[in-house]
Amino acid sequence: PPARIYFFSPGTEPHRPSDRTQCNAGRRSRQADTYLRPNKIPKPIPVTRRRGPPRHRARGAEGVAFASHRPRVRLRHQRSAAHAGLPGVQAYFPSRQSPESDGRYDQTRRQTRPESWRSELVLAYQSLGVVYGDLATSPLYVYKSAFAGGDIEHSEGNEEIYGVLSLVFWTLTLITLLKYVLVVLRAADDGEGGTFALYSLICRRVRAGLLPGVGDSAVDELKDQPDGALPPPASSVRAALQQRRELQWLLLLFALLGTSMVIGDGVLTPAVSVFSAVSGLKLSMVNEQHQYVLLPVTCVILVGLFALQHFGTHRVGFLFAPIVCLWLLCISTIGVYNIFIWNPHIYKALSPYYMYRFLQKTQVGGWMSLGGILLCVTGSEAMYADLGHFSQSSIKIAFTAVVYPSLVLAYMGQAAYISRHHNFERNHHIGFYISVPEKIRWPILGIAILAAVVGSQAVITGTFSVIKQCCSLNCFPRVKIVHTSSTVHGQIYIPEINWILMILCLAVTIGFRNTKQMANAQGLAVITVMIVTTCFMSLVIVLCWNKNVVFALAFLLFFGAIEAVYFSASLMKFHEGAWVPIIVSFIFLTVMCVWHYGTAKKYEFDVENKVSISWLLNLGSSLGIVRVRGIGLIHTELVSGIPAIFSHFVTNLPAFHQVLVFLCIKSVSVPHVQPEERFLVGRIGLKQYRLYRVVVRYGYRDVQQDSLQFEKALVSSIAEFIRSGDSDQNGYPDGSESPYERLSIISKGLPFQEADGDGSPSPESSARKDTNPILVSSKSRRVRFVLPENAQINSQVRNELQELTEAREAGMSFIMGRSYMKAKSGSSLMKRIAINFIYEFLTRNSRGPAYAANVPHVSTLE
Repeated sequence: PPARIYFFSPGTEPHRPSDRTQCNAGRRSRQADTYLRPNKIPKPIPVTRRRGPPRHRARGAEGVAFASHRPRVRLRHQRSAAHAGLPGVQAYFPSRQSPESDGRYDQTRRQTRPESWRSELVLAYQSLGVVYGDLATSPLYVYKSAFAGGDIEHSEGNEEIYGVLSLVFWTLTLITLLKYVLVVLRAADDGEGGTFALYSLICRRVRAGLLPGVGDSAVDELKDQPDGALPPPASSVRAALQQRRELQWLLLLFALLGTSMVIGDGVLTPAVSVFSAVSGLKLSMVNEQHQYVLLPVTCVILVGLFALQHFGTHRVGFLFAPIVCLWLLCISTIGVYNIFIWNPHIYKALSPYYMYRFLQKTQVGGWMSLGGILLCVTGSEAMYADLGHFSQSSIKIAFTAVVYPSLVLAYMGQAAYISRHHNFERNHHIGFYISVPEKIRWPILGIAILAAVVGSQAVITGTFSVIKQCCSLNCFPRVKIVHTSSTVHGQIYIPEINWILMILCLAVTIGFRNTKQMANAQGLAVITVMIVTTCFMSLVIVLCWNKNVVFALAFLLFFGAIEAVYFSASLMKFHEGAWVPIIVSFIFLTVMCVWHYGTAKKYEFDVENKVSISWLLNLGSSLGIVRVRGIGLIHTELVSGIPAIFSHFVTNLPAFHQVLVFLCIKSVSVPHVQPEERFLVGRIGLKQYRLYRVVVRYGYRDVQQDSLQFEKALVSSIAEFIRSGDSDQNGYPDGSESPYERLSIISKGLPFQEADGDGSPSPESSARKDTNPILVSSKSRRVRFVLPENAQINSQVRNELQELTEAREAGMSFIMGRSYMKAKSGSSLMKRIAINFIYEFLTRNSRGPAYAANVPHVSTLE
């Protein structure tokens, strides 16, 4: 239900609008609107840093907001406060606990808080096929990678195999179980995970973002604070991140580095997994025939894997979980068989003592072999990256109850077999298939190939998701994003990235032709992403969880030391394949940094060159030109002020539309924006100008609406803005260059019906009939707005709605501006190369904005 909202400037009397203002601030249990009497107007809430949880925060009447000299939108929840990302907007919302308001508005999206253990178990079962495919296939190549490099030799004393087993067990326990399952999974950004989720979480907490138009708003000053003062160390870290620009750049660079390494992992994981699975042909074929079959079969499987991406995983996704479950059952059963048959006392090798003996005997060779042992935790990052599709408890249940014990049994079984066999021709023959009984080797080979395809599919899909997040936050050139499923959230396909990954994957496979070098490359990519996650998590512990800095340092030193040892061992393999992820990540990192820098400079230029509202007021009500029927949408990146492109149009065109809308589609650094918080509508200039500003906010994981739905939602939001009473306030200037604009959140637009000229309703028209309609007939299309029953509106509002109706019937035109960037004279050589060549090349060869792809060409003016 709507509630009243009052706006006033400091030093003036509050202005009470004549009509109710729609604001998403009323309690859901209330059945009638609430009128606040003049003598009940509370005192204004001072805009200061607040302490104490939201439920203890003192405020005036519920659902009442006051705009200061520069009004802003104040969102009630700490999570929703970051949804704004907009300067000059303020509103207030009481707490809501309904399913529609918990940030997961998409009905097709899986719930992250199941209501029963049954649904938890179902999610845990589904996560096996999506999350754990890569981690489950690691037994295919861990032992082979550890011994194939020639750094260690399998001896009669079994110190090497026992030490490798101990290292694998404790690495899997400490990194995957302790770090990711018990700690990292708790750091969810509105239910989402991944490198960018941690980055956006930190940036919103300390207002240290470098994203264009995000992080420079005063909204962050009003975010919820816990009781009492923050610990001095946390305040020091926060102040350092807020004040020092180089630290902010370092944060962004770390986030982009982790993202580029994830892309590199998307290149290497399919190659390693599929090649290792197919390598079982070596033991199943005689007379060295495998050397003519292994590489072609691997390449055919990889080409088929990438070629089928455009169909989406939802068509065969129901097979993923059974395949991974069958694979885990097979490797654990084989492991138990090998333990009882060959070495029942292998469990003793789990003791850390054998790690000490292993390193004491092998020394430098043992340290160099850590790059292969590291591969036992590949896919651990996927647990956190796929957090948005499953709940924390379901991922934890699946790992602790199924994946972890299966992997431990598989590694113990392989070690038990190898410890009783010392007559291997070469060290690279030590691997998974050598421990599989010969009678079931062919079936296991087929299951292994299917499991490797499932694991590769999950990594490729995760790469698509990460790149989409980067595109939404202007950190990657715009690419075509295809949503392959209309029912499952997050399943996307990016054609350009898909073919690039396929070419690079084939090049790595054909170039190396062995697991050793590919595993070295994959290990460096995996450990780099883990180090980035560790560094970000230490900041989250201090800044977001408000823990003592001692806990953050303990986390950083403990896990950072372990990962630093593995990183150093992987880096020593630079000449043996580890150079691949460095080169790939450097190329993608350069592209992302240049694109972000160029986009930020372009946004700064638009802000500096926006037109003063005083210039608009001097044009008169007709803006000095002929106003014709229709709605004109002017796309701009600005959330306040008039873009320079508008003055260009007014100067060169003799006519313009009767209703002008400055449309800004904003991507904010949160995963999802609630539908009732998506549209912000305001007025520019006087009422008779018919100039409106609409800001549409999307999270970096949101799916933008198609053109028809978007047009209807846009017109409906403007109509509700006019009807509710916010439009009574004209957008007068405050004496400076920036306009004194008020943006109102439209939680629910005013519905309307559209019908053809013969009176038949369109398929998209509303079905409500118990209304007081405003009907305007037209030969081509008839539009009427559906007002609430017994609604009373004055003549000015009726006339404005009448003009909006006529404009909607006449049609809608889309005006977009294109700008070209050149480095200033006197700029450094690096800047000239970055802007004049790299950024220009990326701009010419990238897609247009996401909204431009759905705009009809016949209605577009560029």
